[in-house]
Amino acid sequence: MALAAWIAVTVPAPLVFFEGSHRWEEHQNVSNALWWTLGALPVLAAVVAARWTRCTGQRRTGSAFLVAVVTATLISAVFLGASIAVYEWGIPLEGSVEWGGVLFAGALLAAGGAAVGYPIGLNGAPRSRLSDRHGYLIGAVVAVAGALFAQVTVQLGAEGSTSRYDVTGYGGVGPYAAAPGKPGVVTLPAAGRYAILAVGFAPQDPDCRVTGVGLAARSAELVGIPPGDYGTDAASYSWVASFDVPESGTYSLTCHSNDEQASYIVGEIPQIRGAVGELIHWPSAAIWMLGAVPGLLIVANSSRRRANTKEPSMPGRF
Repeated sequence: MALAAWIAVTVPAPLVFFEGSHRWEEHQNVSNALWWTLGALPVLAAVVAARWTRCTGQRRTGSAFLVAVVTATLISAVFLGASIAVYEWGIPLEGSVEWGGVLFAGALLAAGGAAVGYPIGLNGAPRSRLSDRHGYLIGAVVAVAGALFAQVTVQLGAEGSTSRYDVTGYGGVGPYAAAPGKPGVVTLPAAGRYAILAVGFAPQDPDCRVTGVGLAARSAELVGIPPGDYGTDAASYSWVASFDVPESGTYSLTCHSNDEQASYIVGEIPQIRGAVGELIHWPSAAIWMLGAVPGLLIVANSSRRRANTKEPSMPGRF
């Protein structure tokens, strides 16, 4: 449960909060996201120190205090290191941070939190452990919430990790790009891979096909989790699909969706840094399962505890 809480506070929470509190064209700086991590660190250290003190006999000695503080600080440093790895390689947001300074500040905050947690562990009565039924219930809730927030996290993380992107339209399809019911004309400057961008609130799962310049009708590949918030005040765009062409020239584009008024344009592929640039192409089901892992671990731990507490059956006598 501590792992699930830490992930929720340090990854989805900063991204979702920034999305809801800033204009859509603004991009989050990594230093803003790290404030959430540093703020959660002393709380984590205090909990670890309190639990450690309770489990080791609640001894009021200097050595016990030192061991509790050092242990909680080291464990908190591992969690902090995991968050740094996420924002360095997984979701590299804009801006730069001196990671050495973050580790030093984090160690001080963790030590302070552990110093507070030690007397709590001494004075607080040991809490009763959750029943297996409660463990299963909490695990199920965390798994569902994790699955739901995983997709949002990947989408917002991809948007925040995109290099500055200027929409360069090479043509498109829709009311503003082609005659009603007619294919759109796309003029591409070179061979390679191009993006199909949904304009505004156009559906993000269109059936798009490209043909021309000796190219037979080819279906565009949908992006599993389309990142958006590209564009300007005039219009926003979401990267919904991509396709390859063998050479420059003029191509024909058709896109079918459940909105007859939807518009789609062709542009360059957004450059997304970090592992999140690959995660957007994963199937949604795989992202849901990845987000559900902390909850599934809670369920597995509850199952393990239940198995360990069962009394061995006695053989019958005849």
